[in-house]
Amino acid sequence: MRIVITGGAGFIGSHLGDRFLAEGHQVVALDNLITGSLANIEHNMGNPNFEFIHHDVSNFIHVKGDVDVVMHFASPASPIDYLKYPIQTLKVGAMGTHNALGLARAKGARFVLASTSEIYGDPLEHPQKESYAGNVDPIGPRGVYDEAKRYAEALVMAYHRYHDLETRIVRIFNTYGPRMRLDDGRVVPNFIGQAIRNEPLTVYGDGAQTRCFQYVDDLVEGVYRLLNSDFSEPVNIGTTREISIKEFAEIVNKVADSDAGIIYKEELRIQGDPQTRQPDNTRAREILGWEPVVPLEEGLKKTIAYFRKVS
Repeated sequence: MRIVITGGAGFIGSHLGDRFLAEGHQVVALDNLITGSLANIEHNMGNPNFEFIHHDVSNFIHVKGDVDVVMHFASPASPIDYLKYPIQTLKVGAMGTHNALGLARAKGARFVLASTSEIYGDPLEHPQKESYAGNVDPIGPRGVYDEAKRYAEALVMAYHRYHDLETRIVRIFNTYGPRMRLDDGRVVPNFIGQAIRNEPLTVYGDGAQTRCFQYVDDLVEGVYRLLNSDFSEPVNIGTTREISIKEFAEIVNKVADSDAGIIYKEELRIQGDPQTRQPDNTRAREILGWEPVVPLEEGLKKTIAYFRKVS
């Protein structure tokens, strides 16, 4: 297959590209590099099955030749990034999704949308099933990302229903691993960066808020299986091991062999930060036969080793 990946130089997009190249497919990576990096894909630049196009997918997308799959993974994804680029985040979720769908329709290609657990907002249902409509503040600071993804899902389903386009929607829960940016503001690189510098880990708030952290290889496997399924409605992909941010900080310090401790700063907590987050993975298990397999501590060892190498 020939696969177009928007956001193909980003954290997740670059890992997806690696997986499809390893399976013998051709990959065309599109990225405007505002949060992606050529360093994430430089190892593929000499591969005849790989092509990089520097392009903002909020503008019309043109790709020469046949395309079998379009995967829309372009978007700022951390609070620091989408607060820095609020308009671009809204545009890539709206116009970028529209343009990527247009490419898929023109080429007769299958389409995959990278959605997010953030569409559930600060959830009143726990764990979150795909049927849950969410509790989202559309005008809060996180609304630029949450609502962009919610709109993108609606647009994908409209193309599926009215243009009979073959589509998939993956709702991605907290994912970590090599190629995250150390300065992207998310909790994993924040904690690891501080731990390898032997600085106290800074917890936003009291640390009681919970998350479920999955290693990027598990996510890529879930997306790969979803692409090759025939299921068009959203599917959660994330681990169900729910831990508090305080406990997560303690695990990071232990794995990184740091004794600098933890400090708590309530004033740094971002408005609308969800108190809980855990996927209901029933659909992924029953439809895709997928379960996360990489233990948190093992994934953190690999991620810490990566950050030690690049920092």
